[in-house]
Amino acid sequence: MTDGDSVDATEGDRGPSAPVLALAARAEKVLNAHHRTRGLTASLPRADTSPLRIAFMGPYSAGKSTLIAALLRLPSAEVDELVDAAPKTHEPTSYEWNGVTLLDLPGTLSGIDAHSDAARRGVRGADALVIVTTSELPGEAETKAILRTLDADGFADRSVVVVNKMNAENSDRDVILDEVRGRLGSFADRVPIVPADARDYVDGVNDPGLSAAQRESLVTESGIDALTAELRRIIAPGVSGVRPQAQASELLRVLADARRQWVLTGEELGAVETTKKVEESMSRARERVLSALERESEVVASRITTAGVRAAAGVSDKGGAIPGPVARAVQEELECASSEFDARFSSSVRTAFDMLVAEYGTGVPEPDTWASDLEAPSTTINASPGDASPLAHGVKEAAKKVAKTGGAKAHEWIGKVADGGNAPGSAASTVVQKLSRTRVGQKVLDAGGKVTNGAGKFKPWGKTKAAGKVAGAAGKVQWALAVMGPLMDLTSVAQDQSKWMAVNKRRKQIRNHFDEEAREQRTALIESGGLYLSKWTTEVERSLSCLTKRGAEISAERESALAAIGGLRDEAEKLVGPLR
Repeated sequence: MTDGDSVDATEGDRGPSAPVLALAARAEKVLNAHHRTRGLTASLPRADTSPLRIAFMGPYSAGKSTLIAALLRLPSAEVDELVDAAPKTHEPTSYEWNGVTLLDLPGTLSGIDAHSDAARRGVRGADALVIVTTSELPGEAETKAILRTLDADGFADRSVVVVNKMNAENSDRDVILDEVRGRLGSFADRVPIVPADARDYVDGVNDPGLSAAQRESLVTESGIDALTAELRRIIAPGVSGVRPQAQASELLRVLADARRQWVLTGEELGAVETTKKVEESMSRARERVLSALERESEVVASRITTAGVRAAAGVSDKGGAIPGPVARAVQEELECASSEFDARFSSSVRTAFDMLVAEYGTGVPEPDTWASDLEAPSTTINASPGDASPLAHGVKEAAKKVAKTGGAKAHEWIGKVADGGNAPGSAASTVVQKLSRTRVGQKVLDAGGKVTNGAGKFKPWGKTKAAGKVAGAAGKVQWALAVMGPLMDLTSVAQDQSKWMAVNKRRKQIRNHFDEEAREQRTALIESGGLYLSKWTTEVERSLSCLTKRGAEISAERESALAAIGGLRDEAEKLVGPLR
């Protein structure tokens, strides 16, 4: 593909290559969008129906040219012309063989960079590979190159590894092949390994001094027939069966090159690093302040809750109001909590400011003075006790009456019940008479039918037993209030209990009120403090834009390009799988 060409997704658009070519057309637009990657568009795959290309890759003097001569069955004179001891191959040399093109690539590891670069280009343009090594075994650099070709370049299913010069003196075929398999690792099960000796084949075919038996032995043991069989297997699917996978793999390689073009260096790298440094400084400053805001707002909320508990505990047992001294103490606590929050939050902002000034100088704008406009929560509740319902109002009035009549009389009378025994005429006996007049009272006295005959009449000894039962239970004030109170004219006892319930309700109201205030104040402080911080940091970022603008632009451009390249790469990887 020349520099002036563009990827044509319409050629062969009904063949196996169509998805790859369509993706390559999209990749061309992405790569053309920036000067860094524009030059890579020439390497994108395009519609190609030319014969399959099989490249011979290997180090200098591994015998690649001799292998090609053996496959071509060249006569001795042409073999000598093709094969030379010096690394004379500078560019891939092509030969036609059985309807495909064999590419003799320049040798690698020759110390000549131009040869290695040309070999690399030849590999990328190939549909399949013959990877040539020798019985001397590949070294570390050669092994790495082979594994990269099989893995990253995607040739694992389109390659043959040839171990040449296997018939050299002192060569142990089995040991050498086991060693090669070990160096290929997991690819040893996917890539055919063919032991060969191309020179023996050439000599066996061309040496006139050999007998027929010698000639047959050299040709048979040379491994060239086995190599021929493997190459025929690879190319059997034809162009439409092999090339789409090669094109998809090449597209992946181009996209990998595009990613590498976005590796920043020099001034651009410096600009991005400066921007990153400023952003990290701003992030640290912001996190410090937000952490203090979260912590101190939580402290305020806790102090409001505690103040609510104190206020509730101070509720008067008489009128349900909060005494003045308690209210003033609670109010002072709330005001103190608010003031201390302001001081501590302001201090955290100031610390962040000083930190930024130390890094970037006096050009950093100073934050405005923080002042919370939130009001301290009130120690009163909107609805005063007694206004919530008619019942509550009645409790309030009953409490006033109790204060006049005196609840002590009720407690004194209960004492007489408990201490007066169960004889006729005793206080307990009087209670029995009153209780027996109502169904509720009868049920209380006659649990299990042991006192009456079930018809509302006492058994002969029933009244005495019932009076004893009442006397024994009268010492339990709760039972006396719950059972006797509603049935007897002991209004002061009922009023005492209702008053106690009203006061407790009042206290619960106050605690709930302060709990709600604590939550609302915490939320409000965090929101208000966050807005204040955001306003200041925006001013700081604006003041430092001279340091960050260029780096931010480069980073944004880079991230956008890499995201587009990454998306194309993901799609290309999905194409490679089904094509294998």
